Amino acid sequence: MELFFIALTIIGLILFEAVSSFDNAVINAEILRKMSPWARRWFLIWGLFIAVFLLRGLLPLLIVFISNPSLGIVGAFTATFSDDPEVAHTIEKSAPILLVGGGVFLIFVFFHWLFLETKNFGLKGEKFMARQGVWFYAVVSILLAIITWEALKVEPLMAFSAVVGSTAFFITHGFRQNAELKEKEMIEGKSNMSDWSKILYLEVIDASFSIDGVIGAFAFTMSVPLILVGNGIGAFIVREMTIRNIENVQKYKYLKNGAMYSILVLGTVMVLDAFAFHIPIWFSPISTIAIIGYFFRKSLKEIGTPSGQHLNH
Repeated sequence: MELFFIALTIIGLILFEAVSSFDNAVINAEILRKMSPWARRWFLIWGLFIAVFLLRGLLPLLIVFISNPSLGIVGAFTATFSDDPEVAHTIEKSAPILLVGGGVFLIFVFFHWLFLETKNFGLKGEKFMARQGVWFYAVVSILLAIITWEALKVEPLMAFSAVVGSTAFFITHGFRQNAELKEKEMIEGKSNMSDWSKILYLEVIDASFSIDGVIGAFAFTMSVPLILVGNGIGAFIVREMTIRNIENVQKYKYLKNGAMYSILVLGTVMVLDAFAFHIPIWFSPISTIAIIGYFFRKSLKEIGTPSGQHLNH
């Protein structure tokens, strides 16, 4: 039974990482077309190593260290691969601090998409919410205030973590907004960046997009080795989409919706877990598979149907 849950968790992680990084694959593909052949090869070979082993490998370890500073950097690294009961207890004790900050970050990501981002409308009510963009800051501010107030009753560090989660959202959102402007300049040929500058730029963008997947992974499991495996395979799939099939994948226009609703569920699970509402271990992977599966099927039905273009401008 334990092997079944491990397999289910890894499948959920792979699917979530691949779909949540879809926008990143699109940006990569557009910019790579403007680069010389050697730069494309360098990015796709060495960039894969950086994306899978460095970013997806170091970020979970860094998060464990920040949540458990008493372990030290080396201690945090060894703790993630240790079966020592004391170490496991230390990480478990600090889990609520990690989970509430990560949950706030993911919930903010979802509401920003729902209120302010361009999207294909996949569910009733999305068009209405897109017209209420002015309410985004009010909604997330009220949510942060409620979560912080409740966290103060449990543990002050949880409250601080919730604020850090919101701060992390606005920092990464700033990077992504800048990325969109730079991407537009590159596609239109207005940028004078060298190939090396573009490679470095793509790595920075990949780092900002990888944060969603890494943070969301902790809603599936607190086991860093499982996160490394699931996110690593997911990142590899994203690179393969970039190289081979990005035009075909773009036809599945509701995949982003599936990623965002998964992010909402995972963020909610993390916050509830932080407040000791113990969610079954199977819930995160099953809900992710079900949500993304629904929107994949919905996309499949509309492929080749011009009338299916319901884009929010």
